Amino acid sequence: MAAKSFYSVLYFTRKEKRGALFLLILIALLCSIPFLIAFWYGNEVSNHKNYGKEISQLNEQAAQQKNKPTSFEQRDDYKRRYPSHQKSVYTPTIKGVLYEFDPNTLDEEGWKKLGLRDKTIRTILNFRNKGGRFRSPDDVGKIWGLFPDEAERLKPFVRIAAINQPDFKNTYKPYKAYEKPAISIVDINAADTSSLMALPGIGAKLSARILQFRNKLGGFHSIDQVKETYALHDSVFQKIVPYLTLNTALTPININEANIDQLKAHPYIRYHLANAIVQYRMQHGAYQSVEDIKKIMIVDTESFIKMAPYLTIH
Repeated sequence: MAAKSFYSVLYFTRKEKRGALFLLILIALLCSIPFLIAFWYGNEVSNHKNYGKEISQLNEQAAQQKNKPTSFEQRDDYKRRYPSHQKSVYTPTIKGVLYEFDPNTLDEEGWKKLGLRDKTIRTILNFRNKGGRFRSPDDVGKIWGLFPDEAERLKPFVRIAAINQPDFKNTYKPYKAYEKPAISIVDINAADTSSLMALPGIGAKLSARILQFRNKLGGFHSIDQVKETYALHDSVFQKIVPYLTLNTALTPININEANIDQLKAHPYIRYHLANAIVQYRMQHGAYQSVEDIKKIMIVDTESFIKMAPYLTIH
């Protein structure tokens, strides 16, 4: 009985075992904190020391670099090995005689006399040959290859001649209003394309249509017939009427000899009328007068008046 009570004292439940394990882990962590702190700060101190050494090395290198030459060409060993590569400073040796001159007209010998080099003289002559011109003494300083001290030496002696400008006052002509050329009178039965195009409002197309209509008719017997031309507006016709006249005879059709095709080609005679004229002539013989066609039933008074000037029996 006593042994059983002794074992019950040493026995732990599952919950008590977990609590004991947690306490052991917590104690171990607390004991290791001093060692972790010492390890961490030991690395920081070491890094700080290394950083200080790097800063010191960089400062020493900067001081050494400051005392060195700024370029490779300035180093002593380079100067000893390549003395001909050293940069030269221009020291002008001006020769020549100064005198007043016009840079726009001075020849090659004149520039040489002033002490300019041949290459610079060629530059000036090429500039002038291409139409260039010096307009002020300051332009001399713009010459390519001419050093500033040379330009300042020449400027006081530059004398540029004035350019002769045309006298626009004497050459001016007063404005003269445009005068439309006078329009000639046109014989409508003898006019060609160019004479018709000279009329107001008549272009190439209208002039061609007027001539085509005139040729089919055999000529105009009245000026009013012109307005029957296709696409000729009355407003245009009224403009050209004052310049039209009739001085040329017509070319009539002989109704005793013409066939159907010849008759129907006339603008005032259609096929049925041309056929009736020929058939009547074949049945009744030759026409004795132009008025005989009025005996044809389909010929009315209006048609006869339009056709009569273009018909003949001779």
